[in-house]
Parts: sequence; structure tokens; C-alpha cells
Amino acid sequence: MSSTRILVTGAAGFIGFHLSKRLLESGYLVIGLDNLNDYYDVTLKESRLSILKELPGFSFHKINLEDKDRIDSLFSTGKFDFVVNLAAQAGVRYSLQNPYAYLNSNLTGFLNILEACRNYPVKHLVYASSSSVYGANRKMPFSVHDNVDHPLALYAVSKKANELMAHSYSNLYNIPTTGLRFFTVYGPYGRPDMALFLFTKAILEGRPIDVFNNGEMLRDFTYVDDIVEGIVRLIPNIPKGNPDWNGVKPDPATSFAPYRIYNIGNNKPVQLLHFIEVLEQKLGKTAVKNFLPLQDGDVPATYADVDDLIRDVGFKPGTSIETGISNFVDWYKIYYKI
Repeated sequence: MSSTRILVTGAAGFIGFHLSKRLLESGYLVIGLDNLNDYYDVTLKESRLSILKELPGFSFHKINLEDKDRIDSLFSTGKFDFVVNLAAQAGVRYSLQNPYAYLNSNLTGFLNILEACRNYPVKHLVYASSSSVYGANRKMPFSVHDNVDHPLALYAVSKKANELMAHSYSNLYNIPTTGLRFFTVYGPYGRPDMALFLFTKAILEGRPIDVFNNGEMLRDFTYVDDIVEGIVRLIPNIPKGNPDWNGVKPDPATSFAPYRIYNIGNNKPVQLLHFIEVLEQKLGKTAVKNFLPLQDGDVPATYADVDDLIRDVGFKPGTSIETGISNFVDWYKIYYKI
């Protein structure tokens, strides 16, 4: 067992669970934090957590990111080497209904993490951003070296704000920070509010599925194991100031401070209708499709430029949707005893 101590916030969440499991199986000590909120089925979160609790080297704390006193207390005794902040209020569409949830968790909560990293120094803070920050950008593929100043929903605003907040702390307090823009993550133990989960449940129950933008959306669907591989490789890849950074032509992905931004995406956009076709083939059932226009806050296409990820840590996500969807459906049928 390694003596390296890694705090994973959102450990009972979709990506946090898979990352924690991978780190534990690799011999790290993982301290998990989650508030187990009811944004979606708490039973699923508890199921993930029960698996982690069976693995040696795991400990868990039920804490809200917004609870500064408890976050400070955890950091003061935790002596963390690395922090991976995945806890957040997720979901683009929900941000239209409950905007304050995003300010509380994603801004106040993240500020508490930054302050704790300042007062109880860590080697590296890695945190989740989102492909949604690209907003109205239409230059494809989306590059971390392009400006992202036209978000389409408050969720994207909160994630862009996290990147700006992290930069200020990297500048002021020399805290190495790396922001990761995830692209449409899916896989076993996935979130019930995401398309693959919703589609699978509806098709198996014989109910119609809502297909937005008439199925013409392009998404860079990224399998969760590829997301985790990217994170694991980036944790020890501690950023340093870019000596070539130029304030006259500022590069948004790097800085004079120890700060970096990376995309983690499959680098292969898939049309939503084809994604549904692959799912139908795996389920052996045809979906009844309810075609709808593009929803407010959604973007018509996402496509990740991952050249920096390949260059810096030698990894390119590549799990096909055929493999990924098959793995998800197999898990779904076992978990829900279908």
C-alpha cells in the first residue's frame, strides 16, 4: 500500500467512484468525500460507496463542500498529497430550474477547496471542468487554447469560473492546479439523468425516448474508463509556469503560474441517432422516438482536441461506443436484475 494520500471529492458520484476504485486498486490511500445529495437516486450513490468501502485504503466523510469549517478540519488532519475535486452540482438542464444550487456547490464549495489547499498545502489540485464551457464556440475540434467567453447555461458559467478561480490561486499562492474539461461521459454506474441511462430505461420499459435537436446533435461520447485513465496520468503531472506565456497573446490553457487546462474526450464525435442505433442493437429493441428541437442551454456539437493530453501524458481516449454501450447495458441488466 502506497503512503500517498489522495482526497477525491464526489467519491460517491459517477466519475468519482470509478476514479477512487482505480486508485485504490493501484494501492493508493483514498479519502472520499461526498454529501450524498438527492439530485438523483441516492441508492445508486450508496451502491457505489459500498463497493469502495470493501477495498483496503479507503475512508469516507459525508460533508458538503459549502461547509467551510468541516472542509478545513478535514484538510488539517488529512495531510493530503493530492486533491481531485469532482464534487459539483451537475447537469446543464437542471441549472435552468435551480440556478442557486450551482452557485452554492460549484462556486462557494470550490472556493473552500482552494482555501484549504492554500492553508494546508498539497502537491497538486486537479478539478473537473466541462466541455460545456465552449458554449457558442463553433471552431472544431474544441481546443483548450481557444477563448471560451460565451457560455450558454449557468452550469457552464460555474465551470468556467472554477478555471478562473484556480488560476488566481495558482498565481497568488503558487498552488499547482489542473482543470479537466470532460466530454459527455458514460458507462457503468452512470448518472440516471444522462441520455444513455434514460434511453436504456425507457426502451426496456417500452416508453418513447426524447430525442433533442431531431437526433442531429454530435457528441464526443467518452467512456468513463478513458476519463479515469486521463485523470490518473495527470495527477502526478504537476504543472509549472509556461516560460513562453505571453500576456500580449495570452494562451488560455497555460500560464506563467503553475496552471493547466486539458480536454479529456474521445476525439470522435458521434451523431445522437447513431448512438441510439447502437443501443437498440445491444438491447434488441427498437426505440419509439419523440423528436424535439434543441433545448435551451444545449450545444449542437462537441468535439475534443486532445493533442495536449497526448503530448503531455501519452494518452488518447479511444473506447468505441459499441464497446462502451455494451458494457453499460450489461451492467444495467445485472444491477436492476433484468
